Amino acid sequence: MAYNFVKVNREQMYLMPPSLREWVPQGELPWFVLDAVDQMDTKAFYEGYRADGWGHPAFEPKMMATLLMYAYCVGERSSRRIEKLCVRDVAFRVITANQKPDHTVIARFRQGNEKALEGLFVEVLKLCQKAGAVKVGVVALDGTKVKANAALAANRSYEHIEGQVKQMLSEAAAKDAEEDAMYGKERRGDELPEELKDRQSRLARLKACKEQMEREAKEAAAEQAQKIAARQAEEAAAGQKKRGRKPKEPDPTPPGEAKANVTDPESRIMKTRTGFIQGYNAQAVVGEGQVIMAAEVTQEETDVHQLHPMLQKAQENLRAVGTCETIGAALSDAGYWSEANVQGAGPETPELFIATTKDWKQRQAMREQPPPRGRLPKQMTARDRMERKLLTRRGRALYTRRGQMIEPVFGQVKEVRGCDRFQRRGYSAVQSEWRLICATHNLLKLWRSGKARWN
Repeated sequence: MAYNFVKVNREQMYLMPPSLREWVPQGELPWFVLDAVDQMDTKAFYEGYRADGWGHPAFEPKMMATLLMYAYCVGERSSRRIEKLCVRDVAFRVITANQKPDHTVIARFRQGNEKALEGLFVEVLKLCQKAGAVKVGVVALDGTKVKANAALAANRSYEHIEGQVKQMLSEAAAKDAEEDAMYGKERRGDELPEELKDRQSRLARLKACKEQMEREAKEAAAEQAQKIAARQAEEAAAGQKKRGRKPKEPDPTPPGEAKANVTDPESRIMKTRTGFIQGYNAQAVVGEGQVIMAAEVTQEETDVHQLHPMLQKAQENLRAVGTCETIGAALSDAGYWSEANVQGAGPETPELFIATTKDWKQRQAMREQPPPRGRLPKQMTARDRMERKLLTRRGRALYTRRGQMIEPVFGQVKEVRGCDRFQRRGYSAVQSEWRLICATHNLLKLWRSGKARWN
């Protein structure tokens, strides 16, 4: 008795040229991303190329942008892994039309097109708006700490950095004097010695750290001087000294214990629920359909100063995609609470629902306390009014939607797709990367909804 199996012959040559459209079924994510990029304005990617046809041929910029978008959609952000997938993965071969860009080409394209890649966020938001996936009425705002491409242990004190810079500069000066005596001042002699070659980039980073700490110390001193001047003006107007401890005199020099990261000087030490990380504070404004309307990165550990800038950015993005509606209400946790944020709300600011205590305490108050009735008591502080507003029936109904809107977004981005650490270094680089991550999040939402409307 003989088995009836399909024959396996790996030496069989194609009798007809293969078609890329037969490799991946229609309706799968690669074809969706290709169609989506065709609807976008990608002119910015072509600005750095010659239009006269001269020079070595480059990979098609639109193809490279599509490759990055698809890679980010499936959680692949390493240029080396993307290069391997362009050989091994059928979907990536469809995206590249069977071409195989090197990892250095991918990395240089991502580095040289930061602003153009940022612009894809608004382009994807336009597609979501056309499909009716952007719901403007109520939005939720929150931030999440994302690790930098740098270790927490790479932080050094100002004294250590200053000593390292002085040591390296003195070594370089000594070597220059030695070579001048050996070869003469007018002759180059030879390349730098091996012990100094690999230290040039480190010296540049150390200098950047030192300048950053000095700049921050000067800014803090200027702010402290303003506080002292304001206090003196109040005392002069009142005719008596204010109570409390007198502010310290400003010091424009960084304290010796001030720290900066020598790998990524623009990253900061951030506190999370599980401990401290070296990273950035990534912000997002999300609508009811979990579509991200604004995405920004800040170096500040706290969220309190990001409320109004993020809401303004969301309104700008909505106007850019052609939405005439304005945001009606904004929900945020206690990290955004301050009386200044409430008092700084203008006529165009959405109605604010900001928790004044930790989230678990806020939920406990909503469970245990009945809704308030009657008129507002007199002489209530801004905090009291916000607490009362959240305990009303309307406030409860709105604020309970905050966690359902914003928290799953960060979970999908960081846990499902593994985007819990930035691949690049520097503020502008991680800003571009975060917006690309959020753009691909919106693209996945649009694909899964089945509501895409192509021209």
